[in-house]
Amino acid sequence: MTRTISPASAAEWLTSHHGTLFARISRYAPERYNLLINQARAALAGPLENIPLCDSDWLVALETRAVPGDGDAIECEVTFKCATGAISAASVSVDIEFTGWSVENYVLLPAAAYNGNRFLSRRIPYSPKLWFVDDIGPDKPTIVTDIPKLNDSDGPSRIQERSGSMALPSIGFRCAPGGRGIWMLTDQGNSLGDYGIGIEENRDRSKATLSITAPVVRELYNYRNCDMRAPSVDVPMDFKAGDVVKISFRLHAFAAPDVQAVFDKFAALRKPSPVSPAPNVLPFSACFALQEAKFNRDNFVAEHGYYSVGPRQNFLQDWQIGWTGGMISTYPLLFAGSATTRQNVIRNFDWLFPNGISPSGFFWDCGANGTEWLGGDIRKPHTVNWHLIRKSADALFFIVKQFMLMEQLGIEVKPAWRDGTRGVCDAFVKLWRANAQFGQFVDSLTGALRVGGSTSAALAPAALALASRYFHEPSYQEVAEQSAELFYQKYTRAGLSTGGPGDALQNPDSESWFALIESYVALHEATGDAKWLVRASQTSRQFSTWVVSYDFEFPAQSMFGKAGIRTTGSVYANTQNKHSAPGLCTLSGLALLKVFRATGDRFHLDLLRDIAHGLPQYLPHPLKPLGDAKDGWMCERVNMTDWEGPQRIGETLRMTTWAETSLMLTTIEIPGLYVRPDQSLVVAFDHIEAEIVSDDKDRLVVKLTNPTPMPADVRVLSENAADARQALPENALRDCQIAQLKPGESTTLDFPKSSI
Repeated sequence: MTRTISPASAAEWLTSHHGTLFARISRYAPERYNLLINQARAALAGPLENIPLCDSDWLVALETRAVPGDGDAIECEVTFKCATGAISAASVSVDIEFTGWSVENYVLLPAAAYNGNRFLSRRIPYSPKLWFVDDIGPDKPTIVTDIPKLNDSDGPSRIQERSGSMALPSIGFRCAPGGRGIWMLTDQGNSLGDYGIGIEENRDRSKATLSITAPVVRELYNYRNCDMRAPSVDVPMDFKAGDVVKISFRLHAFAAPDVQAVFDKFAALRKPSPVSPAPNVLPFSACFALQEAKFNRDNFVAEHGYYSVGPRQNFLQDWQIGWTGGMISTYPLLFAGSATTRQNVIRNFDWLFPNGISPSGFFWDCGANGTEWLGGDIRKPHTVNWHLIRKSADALFFIVKQFMLMEQLGIEVKPAWRDGTRGVCDAFVKLWRANAQFGQFVDSLTGALRVGGSTSAALAPAALALASRYFHEPSYQEVAEQSAELFYQKYTRAGLSTGGPGDALQNPDSESWFALIESYVALHEATGDAKWLVRASQTSRQFSTWVVSYDFEFPAQSMFGKAGIRTTGSVYANTQNKHSAPGLCTLSGLALLKVFRATGDRFHLDLLRDIAHGLPQYLPHPLKPLGDAKDGWMCERVNMTDWEGPQRIGETLRMTTWAETSLMLTTIEIPGLYVRPDQSLVVAFDHIEAEIVSDDKDRLVVKLTNPTPMPADVRVLSENAADARQALPENALRDCQIAQLKPGESTTLDFPKSSI
C-alpha cells in the first residue's frame, strides 16, 4: 500500500536535497509568440497555498506519498484550482528549484539532452555538415546543430521540451560536487494534453529549476529540425473559476559517485508503470517474406546488379555502403532468402568489388546510377569526397559476417571480395596509427582525417575483431582493442556517444551508442576479458535512455492512433531528428542477447524484447494496412512530438527506409522463442504466445500458439545456463529448430533440462 506523507515531510525531503517546490501560474501574450508577460508563484510547504494573478485567485494543494521499496523517493500531486475570476492565455507549472548547482553537473533528458547538450552549436540547414573553416579538422570540440541546450557559455541557459520528445518524460542530473543525483519522472500529460518539461539555470549557474507545465507552452520558440527558432505555436489555456488541473510526478534521490550512476538509476526506473507488450500482429517470418519480395521488386537494380537503399530518386536513395542499408541489407537476404535472392546478393558483391573501393582504401560513401561513386553530400560542395567513417565500419562488419555465412552455405568467397575487404581493414589500421582516432569523416581519395572526434565508427572495433579472426591478422585485433579503449575512456565514461548519423553533425545519437555495445561484446568474445562485458552492460543501460519505455497516447484521429500503435520499444534517433523509430539503425539488437547470456541480467533481455517485439507493428502488410503506406514500405518515423508540426504527431510518411533492414536483421539474428529450460525461462520475441504447461526436474514443456492471420515459422533457441557461458557462434540461428504454426494453431515443444 502506498503511504501518504505530509507536505511538510515532502518539503523536508527536498530541503535535504537542496530543493524547494513551487507552484507557478504564467500568463502569455500569444500575439507575440507566447512571450511571458507576468507570472506568480508560491513555495509549497504546507497543505494549501493561495496564488493571485491578474483577475484570478488560485488555490494550490500538494499531496505527497511514499514510494514503496524506495526510501529516498516521493510521489507528488499538485492540484491547481481557479477559485475566483478568470485568466486568459495561461498555464500552470510545478517548479523544483535546486541550489548548490554547477555547470559541471551532468544533466540528462532521455533522448533529448546529454550532459545538458552543453556543446558548441551551429545553425546549418538540413542536411547539416560543418561549414566554417575553423570548425573543420581532426582535433575540434564536439559541435552540434541548433538544438535545445543548456548554454555552454554566458547568457540564458534553458531547455524547454514537449513530453513526447523524450523516451520517458523525465529529467535526471548528477551534482558534481557531493556526488548526489536526482531523477524527476512524470507522465505524458494530463487533461490539458502533453506536458512541457524544462530545466533553466540562473545567470551565475548557482541554481537550476526543473519544471512541468500544463498545457505545454514553450515561450518564443518551438523546435524544428536543425532550427529551434521557429515561432511558438503552443496554445495556452483560458481558465475560469472552478477549473481544476492536476500535475503528478515522482522524485528519486540516489548516490551518484560517477555519471554512470545517473544511467543505472534510470534503468531501474524507466518503467514506472507496467506496460503490456505490443499486440501480436504479424510473425517475423511473414514480415520477411513480404520484405524479401519488396527488396527484389523495388530495390534490386537488375541492370547493374545491386540492392539500392530506396527508390533511387536521389543519390541518398540509390546506393549507400552502410548506415541505411547497402551491405547490411544483403546479409539477411543471403541468410534467409530464396535461391534467386542469393544470386542477387552474389551479383551485389561482384558489382561492389573492386569498383566500390575508393583510393583511400575505404569504401566509397555513396553511388548513383550504378556506375558513379561519390563522397560527401552533393548539396554541400565543400564536402566533396568526405566519407562518413561509420559507413565503412558498418559494411566491414556485415561483409565479414557474410563471408562466414557463405562458407557455411558452400558459396565461394571470391578473391576480389576478400582482397577489397582486407584493404578496408588495412585502411582502418592506417587511419588509427596516423591519428589515434577514427574521427567522423575522412577523405575518400587520400584517407586523411577531415572531421575528427565522435564515436561515428563505434562499430569498427567489432568489425576489426571479427576480421582479425577471419583473416588471421593480429594487427586488426590490436587496433580493435585500442580504439574501443579510447571510446570507453573518452565517451562512455562521460555518458556520451556522438556522430553516428551523417545528417546531424555530432549530436548525441542512439545509433553509435548501440554500436558501442556491439563492439564491447565482440571484444569480450575475442579476448575473454571481463572488463569488456562490464563496459557492454554499462553502455546497455546508457543506451536504454533512447528506448521509449511507455505507450504514448496518440491523437485518436492520427494514423498511429487509429492503428493502436504501442510505442514501447521504439528508439529515438538522435537529439536533432526528434522522432522515435522502429528498431535500431541498423542492427538487430543481438548484442543485448549476448550480454544477457553472459551475465544472466534480465534487464538486457527485457530491453531487447521491447525493441524486437514492437517492430512488426510498423510494417504495412496486405492483412495489416497502415494508412496509405505501401505494403512492405516501412517508415522510420514514430512522431511523438511536434518537430514537424503539431499536425504530424502520430503520422508517418510514405517512405521506404532502413527500418526494413532492421526488421530483417531481427528475423535472422533474434530467436522468435528463447528458452532456458533449467531456469524455467521462456521469452517470445516473435508474435506468438508462449505458455509453460509442464515444468519438472527433467523437462520443460511449452505451448506455442500463433494468434496472427499468417503462418509462422518460429526460430527457437534453447539452451541451459551452462550452454550460455559459451559465446554465441556467428549465424547461430541458421540451423536452429523451427516451429511451424498455421494461423490460430497451437503446438507443444519439449525441452530437456540437461545439456546435450
